[in-house]
Amino acid sequence: MYFFLANLSFLEVCYTTVTIPQMLINLASSHKTISFWGCALQMYLFLGFGMAECVFLGVMAYDRYTAICHPLRYGTIMSQALCVKMATAAWTSGFFNSMVVNASVLWLPFCGPNQINHYFCEVPAVVRLACGDTSLNQTVVFIFSVLVLLAPFLLILVSYVRIIATILGTRSSQGRRKTFATCGSHLTMVAMYYGTGMAMYMRRKSKRSGDQDKMLSIFYTVIVPLLNPVIYSLRNKEIIGAVRKIFGRKVSSQA
Repeated sequence: MYFFLANLSFLEVCYTTVTIPQMLINLASSHKTISFWGCALQMYLFLGFGMAECVFLGVMAYDRYTAICHPLRYGTIMSQALCVKMATAAWTSGFFNSMVVNASVLWLPFCGPNQINHYFCEVPAVVRLACGDTSLNQTVVFIFSVLVLLAPFLLILVSYVRIIATILGTRSSQGRRKTFATCGSHLTMVAMYYGTGMAMYMRRKSKRSGDQDKMLSIFYTVIVPLLNPVIYSLRNKEIIGAVRKIFGRKVSSQA
C-alpha cells in the first residue's frame, strides 16, 4: 500500500506542476500566451499523468482486495516484483495512451483565432479551436476515456464488492470499523477523481460547455490534489497526534 501511495504522491506532484504554475502566471499577468509546442507538451504531460493516476487507483483497489480478502496470501500475491510491474504498467500505459490521443488532436487544422477558453491546454478545450471535422478525434478521446477511466473503475467496483462481502462476513465489529477506515480514504479519492474525470471526458459534444469544463478541471487539478494528503492523513494516528500538539501549543501560547 505504501509503495503505491509513494508513486501516487510523486505522480500528483508532477501532475499539479504541469498546470498550476502556468495558471498562476496567467492569472497574475496580462500576457496570457503559450507557444503551440508548449501547449502540446502541457497536454501530453497532463493527460499522461492523469491517465496513469486512473490506473494506479485501480491497482490500489486490487491491493486492498488482496489484503482484506486473502490476508494470509497477501505477501505472496503482492510480491515486490509484481508491485514494480504493476507500477511500471501504470506509468507506461498512461503516457502511451496520452501520446495517441494528443497525436490525433495535433493533426487537426487550427485556422484561428487560437484563443483557449480554459485555464490551461487541455484536450477538449484545444479540440474546440479546430476549424475542421473533429468527429474522429471525439471518438478517439471517448474510446481512450472508456479504456482508462471505465476499465479501472470496473476493477475498483468489483474489488470493493468483494471487500464489502468479506467485511459483512466478519464477526468482529472492531475489525469491520478498521477495514472500512482503511478503505475509506481510497474510496473518497476514487469518487472525487473519477466523478469529475468521467464528467469531463465522457460527455457528448452537444452537452459540453466551456465554463463547465473550466470548473471541472479546477476541481481535479487543484482541489482533489489539495485534499488527498488530508484524506490519507486522517487515518494516521501519528499525524493526527502531531497536528493536535501544534494546535495545542498555539492555543496555550495565546492564552
